[in-house]
Amino acid sequence: MSPALRTIGVVGVGQMGRGIAQVAAQSGFGVLLHDENRGALDAALAHIGDQLERQVQKGKLVPAARSEILARLSPAADAGAFASADFVIEAVSESQPLKARLFESLDATCRPGVILASNTSSISITRLASATRRPSLVIGMHFMNPVPVMELVEIVAGQSTSAETIETTRGLAKSLGKTSVLAQDYPGFISNRVLMPMINEAIFALYEGVGGRDDIDTVMRLGMRHPMGPLALADFIGLDTCLAILEILHAGFGDPKYRPCPLLRRMVDAGLLGRKSGRGFYDYDAGGAPA
Repeated sequence: MSPALRTIGVVGVGQMGRGIAQVAAQSGFGVLLHDENRGALDAALAHIGDQLERQVQKGKLVPAARSEILARLSPAADAGAFASADFVIEAVSESQPLKARLFESLDATCRPGVILASNTSSISITRLASATRRPSLVIGMHFMNPVPVMELVEIVAGQSTSAETIETTRGLAKSLGKTSVLAQDYPGFISNRVLMPMINEAIFALYEGVGGRDDIDTVMRLGMRHPMGPLALADFIGLDTCLAILEILHAGFGDPKYRPCPLLRRMVDAGLLGRKSGRGFYDYDAGGAPA
């Protein structure tokens, strides 16, 4: 555990937020969890409990340790509870206006000197920092999905992010058992600037009839040793999320190479979003497994 940090605040308890909270609690931190939707908060705590129980069943965790980890998780009905947090990670929906309003609120609630981090995968850290009076203490902390499994955290420095903030955040990532890389605040950072054009090109290949769905994914899995084909990966990420990131890249750089494929737009318009909707490039059962 990082010596100066004891309590981590996590705002937003979707797939990413609950994963971050689980990893932080397993790493010995106290965790304050907040979401405006109380039902989502209860569901997140139940999900984390189930994930820990699976580790117990596999012999990776003893029952007493599971109880201790769950005891470190404290649901907060009001964001005012974050006044006691030593470090806050935002993991709400990928919307700049929503995140900016949240950062403005956290800035007013949290103690001076507390770092405010965003799990955004593409939104400008500099713009989020401008909503606060502590821009040197705002940073990107982009975890990979699923958080308990994936080792990488992409640390993103905004225009005013201080060297001390970067050092503290990288230290926290290490305490969470993660390997961090440092990216500068440009559209897509490193991860999505490389990943999303590949996914988009795979969709163009399908759209233009260069290959079938299974053919495209098999080429990348067996020929390039990717663990998952790009179309299956797009389903896993969410086609709406892929489209939103590509639009940020396209607008941010003004380069047509980031233009989202028309097929991607059409599928999102139709509500075919991938695993979370039950259908995307592949079909899925109620549990999210390929049907």
